Amino acid sequence: MGRRLVIISAGVAVLGTVLAGCGSSSGDPGAAPGTIPVVASTNVWASVVRAVGGDAVSVRSIIDDPSADPHSYEDKPENAAAVAGAKLVVANGGGYDEFFDGLVKASGTSAKQIVAFDLAGKGVSGVANEHVWYDLPTVKKVAGKVAEELGAFAPEKKGTFTANAASFQGRLDELTAKLTRIGRDHPGASVIFTEPVPQYLVEAAGLTNITPEEFSEAVEEETDPPAAAVAEVTGLVSERKVAALLNNAQTETPVTNALRDSAVKAGVPVVDVTETLPPGTTGYLDWMTKQVDALAAALART
Repeated sequence: MGRRLVIISAGVAVLGTVLAGCGSSSGDPGAAPGTIPVVASTNVWASVVRAVGGDAVSVRSIIDDPSADPHSYEDKPENAAAVAGAKLVVANGGGYDEFFDGLVKASGTSAKQIVAFDLAGKGVSGVANEHVWYDLPTVKKVAGKVAEELGAFAPEKKGTFTANAASFQGRLDELTAKLTRIGRDHPGASVIFTEPVPQYLVEAAGLTNITPEEFSEAVEEETDPPAAAVAEVTGLVSERKVAALLNNAQTETPVTNALRDSAVKAGVPVVDVTETLPPGTTGYLDWMTKQVDALAAALART
């Protein structure tokens, strides 16, 4: 299943103290008055909630700092309070953000829960790729589910939430069309990636991933890839047997940096992808559009 978002348990350890201080609060103490408090495990899913909920929601994401390592994060007591006061919590699931599941369970919250991986229908945890925020059909399902749950909390705004979700989903359809054009313009093009983070995007574009499984699995598990796998991927880029290298810019190791350097030296386009929204992006659509456009531009150079 690969690396998971893990969390140092300091925040969970003090959860009981935090909850005691919260008393019977009916919502996140940091939420704007009159809004629906929502907590998401990462800023990716938080941005989807904001797109649907607009000004009617106050959204907190646990992993929000773009410079933070999305696989290792030290919790803060205020996160426990936010989860305890949320009316809706949104997780990735699939083993990716297990710390969040722990926070939710420890809080004893009765909040409605949306788990993207469960909506994806990709298979059981440990079998399918858990990076479902790169699977546009899954993101559409999450947006629809968010609208449904928010509408239950604020029936008078249900039409607005539904319309916002439909607009968001329409933009996702436009991105899907872009990916289809990539496949049409570059039939059979082969790519490799440092980790299978963008796998669903690659599949949607009709591209062929030829990364040695031993390589990407080792990088994802934070272990050293076998020497033979390193030699294989290095040969693929140095001999220009791939159209592009998709590089997880949030996970740098000497091995991945060396592979990136080899690709640049050989003239193989490098497309940097991330696991959370980087600085300068206004939301999920902005972020994903930039990555899809970067992929299209990279392949156009081959």
